[in-house]
Amino acid sequence: MKKIILAMIIGLCSLASLQAQDLVYRPKNPAFGGDTFNYQWLLSSAESQNKFTEETNTGRDQRSDLERFTENLNNQLLSQISRSLFSDQFGEDGLTEGTYTFGTLFIEIFPSSEGLVIDILDTSTGDQSQVIIPN
Repeated sequence: MKKIILAMIIGLCSLASLQAQDLVYRPKNPAFGGDTFNYQWLLSSAESQNKFTEETNTGRDQRSDLERFTENLNNQLLSQISRSLFSDQFGEDGLTEGTYTFGTLFIEIFPSSEGLVIDILDTSTGDQSQVIIPN
């Protein structure tokens, strides 16, 4: 019994000497107030984990003048055709409410509280897009 009481007294005395301290958050990243000397370490750590590589001069930069001219001509022709289709379908008044079909594209135009909403659905692939023209 004396051993138990003695152990309890020692335990209580040791609890009385315990002190708590405040926990302080110190950011590591210098962008958030951390030490500026951590910048190089953070940068090298991020670069070592980066799995993406930059593309060098491949693709578009190596096209010939003829290829660039052909692509530019195709873009202008497609733009002219789309303007023609747009004016034929919607007239001079612009966009009106309703549903429209252009080949495999299904377009729905309706007003909402945010403005005029244009939903575009490609029925062949299932891809969707939404354009909102604010009021």
